[in-house]
Amino acid sequence: MVPRFASVLDIARDIREGATSATRVLEEHLSRIDAREGEIHAFNLVTRDEALASAACIDADIAAGKPVGPLAGVPIALKDNMCTRGVPTTCSSKILEGWKPPYNATVVTKLHDAGAIVVGKTNLDEFAMGSSTENSAFGPTRNPLDTSRVPGGSSGGSAAAVAAGFAAASLGSDTGGSIRQPAALCGLVGVKPTYGLVSRQGLIAFASSLDQIGPFTHTVADAALLMEVIGGHDPLDSTSLPNAAPQLGVVLDRGVEGLRIGRVVDMPSGSEPEVLARLEAAFAALEAAGATVVDVRLPSLEYGLTAYYLVAPAEASSNLARYDGVRYGMRVDAPDLNAMYAATRSAGFGAEVKRRIMLGTYALSAGYYDAYYGKALKVRRLIADDFAAAYGSCDVVLTPTSPTVAFPFGDKTADPLAMYLCDVFTIPTNLAGHAAMSVPFGTGAHGLPVGVQVLAPALGEETMFRVAAALERAS
Repeated sequence: MVPRFASVLDIARDIREGATSATRVLEEHLSRIDAREGEIHAFNLVTRDEALASAACIDADIAAGKPVGPLAGVPIALKDNMCTRGVPTTCSSKILEGWKPPYNATVVTKLHDAGAIVVGKTNLDEFAMGSSTENSAFGPTRNPLDTSRVPGGSSGGSAAAVAAGFAAASLGSDTGGSIRQPAALCGLVGVKPTYGLVSRQGLIAFASSLDQIGPFTHTVADAALLMEVIGGHDPLDSTSLPNAAPQLGVVLDRGVEGLRIGRVVDMPSGSEPEVLARLEAAFAALEAAGATVVDVRLPSLEYGLTAYYLVAPAEASSNLARYDGVRYGMRVDAPDLNAMYAATRSAGFGAEVKRRIMLGTYALSAGYYDAYYGKALKVRRLIADDFAAAYGSCDVVLTPTSPTVAFPFGDKTADPLAMYLCDVFTIPTNLAGHAAMSVPFGTGAHGLPVGVQVLAPALGEETMFRVAAALERAS
């Protein structure tokens, strides 16, 4: 099981009330990093000196009686695809070697304004393309609960940092399950917000119509607080919703009495028996708490994986065209411009990124656009329609987060399709643009954590968090 560390809420309260100091809390987390980072490799960069300076400023402000933010002194880690001014941001790719952004992502600015202390940039599957964090150019991240197994991906470093106690919370990005799946495999709470509820400004794009930033935490209440800090409209992001940040902490004690919980009767097969057993236990717990379980159908769910692996690579092939060796990052010299492009991209991109760029470019090419990309967009519409129909008879839907518990290194790397199937339950929500989160709910095979996924319609975070809090209490 996941070791118990102090919650974000407890750390922030103790620092504000003088029971401890930001510097002392940070040093405790840095000591854990020193002890285990060598075996886990959660980070691409630990910003030790900057963090210590920030902690000293927080302590000085509190001593002077100045007001501090809700995350004052809380150590937080950032996935290394979020821009940090003057601090290397690599997307775990050689092609961004040496690049230091001249600006902060909006979520980074919001964390700073709330008093959080950034302890480092975490490892990920290169450009967020993967489900195991084995695709990083800087080596894999290991699951702190069993270092022979993966932490999930692509935000595996962010999940591992929290599970190992290196940070009290972290931010990841979720394009097809990259927050929820590693949260499940590492025994954490992981949230994929409604598309547009959290700004993507400064998030290095993988698939722009799918990407969302969200938190990893140990508790549902901590996740609610992080969402309150990072959510809300951002005029710098054209896809940002006009809504204010959701107020989620106040709903956690409302219970689930009267809520309708959807059980998918045509759910894709392939889940481990222990995972399905924990899902049934979750339904039973919610019924015992006063909710009603209703059967729903999502007939297009089985096509989600196929649609995603056309839509996401197509958008990636467009987004990653900017990495050409001219403006920033790696450059491999060659006799002419086209040869330089080819040499730089060959040396800079890893195998999985190249695979997806080629797949996406093919799907967008003349003569194939309508047959592949156009058809995938129609399936995406069907998935959204099926969810809308299901939410007509229920308030949330429950599924497994991952069909399996954390798997051994190398178990799926030789078969990309087997790896892609890890996201069969998470991808449809990204295609629909809805909200979803993973909540730890017991253990499965080998005593490893199982995550139950709570899915809600767009802007349904309040109900989603009520259900998540009830599951947390039941577990």
